[in-house]
Amino acid sequence: MRKFNYSQIREQKWDSDILRLIAAIYKEAGKQEQYLKQRPEELEKLVEIAKVQSTEASNAIEGIVTTNTRIKQLVEEKTTPRNRDEQEIAGYRDVLNVIHESFDTIPISRNYILQLHKIMYSHMNNPIAGQTKNVQNYISAAYPDGHTKILFTPLAPFETPEALDRICEEYNLVIGNMEVEPLIAIPVFIHDFLCIHPFNDGNGRMSRLLTTLLLYRNGFYVGKYISLEAKIAQAKDLYYDALSRSQDGWHDGCEDIIPFIKYLLGTILAAYKDFEDRFSIVETRLPAIDMVRKATQNKIGRFTKQDIRELCPSLSVSSIEGSLRKLVNSGELAREGAGKSTCYLRLK
Repeated sequence: MRKFNYSQIREQKWDSDILRLIAAIYKEAGKQEQYLKQRPEELEKLVEIAKVQSTEASNAIEGIVTTNTRIKQLVEEKTTPRNRDEQEIAGYRDVLNVIHESFDTIPISRNYILQLHKIMYSHMNNPIAGQTKNVQNYISAAYPDGHTKILFTPLAPFETPEALDRICEEYNLVIGNMEVEPLIAIPVFIHDFLCIHPFNDGNGRMSRLLTTLLLYRNGFYVGKYISLEAKIAQAKDLYYDALSRSQDGWHDGCEDIIPFIKYLLGTILAAYKDFEDRFSIVETRLPAIDMVRKATQNKIGRFTKQDIRELCPSLSVSSIEGSLRKLVNSGELAREGAGKSTCYLRLK
């Protein structure tokens, strides 16, 4: 079985790109702290938007979907799920809520990871929810002509419990002793978790939930306000490419983890930049139409009412709708489509 030893990352010299990403994330995290002191109420409204987006995007990456209306009902109103997909979505919502509310009391250990997995399947009858896999799984790609190709073979079921223990122990050791920068240790842990692939089902979703948990525990709260899962879903090919390139040689302990570290740090930084954009719009108390106008100026190409709602969390839906209508009437925006497919386009 592969040895898990973080000594190589303790001693590794990181390239300038990684160091720049880390420095930029710390700078943005510091700015976020100041922003939250200035406009806590307006920015708190971003939390519910991010929860909906995170739950929707992380499940959609795995092909688990429902309508926009039902996603909001499941996440915001905790309505009863109607089918298997909605049961899985409700489970993800529950784990995300636990992490939001109790991250500082959730140790990084196999036992707690198994408990979170069990919660994720609490709305359905899954006999091995909260248990490590009992069959060998594979990471494979499906091609348009119908054939599949195995890209990576994770650890065998009998190796999995010990491996989970080991990555938790190693992570806790380097974080506890402040031997490795957390923004390096977090991608390494998530990458190892995905290579172990400890569950029969739900590995990708659990990895994204654990990413949020580890970031929160290390003082990086951007995922509370901006959905990291949505950022990953927007360019999931980049995610799978970085993961694939970093998995090569993993079983022998000679993988190149750098592509995955750069990918995850780039995603985190992009989320912080989104947060800063949204703060710039709520920073000054403008009339609703001016706030919506400022938000539309941040958009290129077609955008929806929901896109503007994310940028103007302090405004009601009716204020946003009224402002968009005025901007269309004044010739600043064009409206296309109707009903749920309505979108807008800047003309000036």
